[in-house]
Amino acid sequence: MTPESLYYIIIAIIIIDFVIDKILDALNAKHFDDPIPEELEDVYDTEEYEKSQNYKKERFKFGLLSSTFSVLLTLGFIIFDGFAWVDQIARSISDNSILIALIFFGIIMLGSDILMTPFSWYSTFVIEEKYGFNKTTKKTFFLDKLKGLAMTAVIGGGILALIVWFYQFAGEDFWWYAWILIAVFSVFMNMFYAKLIVPLFNKQSPLEDGSLRTKIEEYARSVGFQLDNIFVIDGSKRSTKANAYFSGFGSEKRITLYDTLINDLEEEEIVAVLAHEVGHYKKNHIIINLVASILTTGFTLWLLSLFVGNPLLSEALGVDQPSFHIGLVAFGILYSPISEITGLIMNYISRRFEYQADNYAKKTYRGDSLISSLKKLSKNTLSNLTPHKAYIFVHFSHPSLLQRYRNLKAGF
Repeated sequence: MTPESLYYIIIAIIIIDFVIDKILDALNAKHFDDPIPEELEDVYDTEEYEKSQNYKKERFKFGLLSSTFSVLLTLGFIIFDGFAWVDQIARSISDNSILIALIFFGIIMLGSDILMTPFSWYSTFVIEEKYGFNKTTKKTFFLDKLKGLAMTAVIGGGILALIVWFYQFAGEDFWWYAWILIAVFSVFMNMFYAKLIVPLFNKQSPLEDGSLRTKIEEYARSVGFQLDNIFVIDGSKRSTKANAYFSGFGSEKRITLYDTLINDLEEEEIVAVLAHEVGHYKKNHIIINLVASILTTGFTLWLLSLFVGNPLLSEALGVDQPSFHIGLVAFGILYSPISEITGLIMNYISRRFEYQADNYAKKTYRGDSLISSLKKLSKNTLSNLTPHKAYIFVHFSHPSLLQRYRNLKAGF
């Protein structure tokens, strides 16, 4: 294979991936105006349904614009030898391979973030603001940007530097060292994310004593689930949208409730949501997902080790001097079809897990309370109640509201 043919394969992968994604978006958009299923007719009244339709259509048009800009930017960068240009800048600053890689990706990351910030701004302060979701201040918006960039530079840069170093002394066997590093980091972050990362962006406080905490603790005891850490996070600082999540293992496990969830739902509904989260823990979904992620990472790194040193990868992107960082970029694009396949598999497994967690909540608490909570959360986020089946299959990590309703109703 020649560098020129590999170049065209890279271009083709980017275009085909974009076209397939847009076809799915269009198929999904065609179903925006479908009649609401009978089981979900109580989610919206007429005015709310019209508002949800407008929101969905506006987000669809905005998504088309932003993703088109992004793919054209990527294609233009490749066609006009942007990677070679950034590589030259990095090499003019340092002769050290690790520093060259860090400078190279730092320039690309910063440039991409600057170019995409107007889209993020419009999404937050125009669309989300228009439909009453946004609570983010301009100060918070920019502070989040700076914190995100700083975290990426420190954590991402540190991991990248170690991987390049592994490659320098281990050659093709670098992937073993990189895999161990990322596996350990993944487990560490799963354990301590809520303690180390979340406080950089949000305030967390223990759930106050009262009827809600009592009900949660009574439920936890009834299913043999030791729960000492129940926290409330100030999600309303950025959005009216609600959420809850489970994190950590052993003594570090905790349930985190968004303050918006507490405001939007009745206490029985909140406990039902938590019963669903406990179901994930009891069914070992968190461990399974972590192991699957680590195995997928290992496979990806092994595949990378077979190709990253091939000068064809660098030459295909217009760079004459082969290097790990350029090979990594080319491999990332070439790997994307495989990544799509693994993504489909993981989404399928995730949807099965959601059904299992729902069933656990129905069995150990109240399925009707979970149904009413799901309906309220869908209403408060102006969710699409009629997504296309193909769109669900490709993009949804959770079943649709209708699918979850029918699953929960089965056996009632």
